[in-house]
Amino acid sequence: MQGRHFLHIPGPSPIPDRILRAIAMPIIDHRSAEFAALGKEVLDGSKAVFKTKQPVVIYPSSGTGAWEAAIVNTLSPGDTVLMAETGHFATLWKTIATRFGVEVELIPGDWRRGADPAAIEARLSEDKSRQIKAVMVVHNETSTGATSRVAEIRKAIDAAGHPALFMVDTISSLASVDYRHDEWQVDVTVSGSQKGLMLPPGLSFNAVSEKALAASKSNTLPRSFWDWQEMIKINAGGFFPYTPATNLLYGLKEALAMLREEGLDNVFSRHQRLASACRAAVKAWGLEVLCQNPAEHSPVLTAVLMPPSHDADRFRKIALEKYNISLGSGLGKVAGKVFRIGHLGECNELALLGALSGVEMGLAAAGVPHRSGGVAAAMAEFEGSESGNQAKAVA
Repeated sequence: MQGRHFLHIPGPSPIPDRILRAIAMPIIDHRSAEFAALGKEVLDGSKAVFKTKQPVVIYPSSGTGAWEAAIVNTLSPGDTVLMAETGHFATLWKTIATRFGVEVELIPGDWRRGADPAAIEARLSEDKSRQIKAVMVVHNETSTGATSRVAEIRKAIDAAGHPALFMVDTISSLASVDYRHDEWQVDVTVSGSQKGLMLPPGLSFNAVSEKALAASKSNTLPRSFWDWQEMIKINAGGFFPYTPATNLLYGLKEALAMLREEGLDNVFSRHQRLASACRAAVKAWGLEVLCQNPAEHSPVLTAVLMPPSHDADRFRKIALEKYNISLGSGLGKVAGKVFRIGHLGECNELALLGALSGVEMGLAAAGVPHRSGGVAAAMAEFEGSESGNQAKAVA
């Protein structure tokens, strides 16, 4: 096909040219002073994105590795953790925990909402013997487009007076959705490189509180590759205890620079604008957004329910073949029932409007019942947002 491919899955997200050029740097000696300078810059610079002054550990792995690292550095076999079932990725994190002999108590969910702070507070309040060692929540559930209210969950834990560790997965939200590791007293924040940070897959992160570091000195799960203590000790000099993903670190350096230049608050506002326009298009098509709570609508992606008896994967296949656009598939319980439109990372108004045009034409080509006018509705949403910003500027 002629022209660019429209990659609008909820990650990996498109990689900016600046980052691609940075990754193309020649490899250097990872025991050299030049590398130490790079290591210190990205280790310190990452803290601003997590909004923390505490250590950020960087692994050469996917986000799954960071999930495992959070578990093996803080928990012991037989420990009980409380987890909210928000969707497919919460379920996967649960599976990893159980493989290490951790007992996972799941607060059931319908995959259409984020984690319920009231339910978490109620369960912790019941736990008089303090058997629950950690609360584990996915901030932005990539399979459903629902964003959990992490600040409210922190308040719920405090209201219950419970000492449990607080662990949050920000793999699809970091650098796209406002997140505050220190202010919200999160103990372990998990993330990955391939979404809001606009990098290829291959780097993962743990932001770690003092409380979590203390837990890592007494828990009994074995670890070597994932060990925080060894990483943090060697990171002090800008180095890593094993061969790092040097060229991805060059890309991370450039990504951090791009985020600083735009300003994190502007990044978050841009994602909110894009998400609002995407939802306006879905409404105009007469389709339904999977996430039912407007307060939890994701700025990162929009999951769209297909009409009954219409297969989302068939629609996605037709849209790809005719219009060269990749859309996210439904996962787990919603496989074949939803498609997902990613609007994260290096995405702007024109990029999203192009993607929405592909979706609208794809719906028609696949014979999916809908109304036309979704793209026009998104344009009107952008125009309204721009008018509102101009009014604020004048005021």
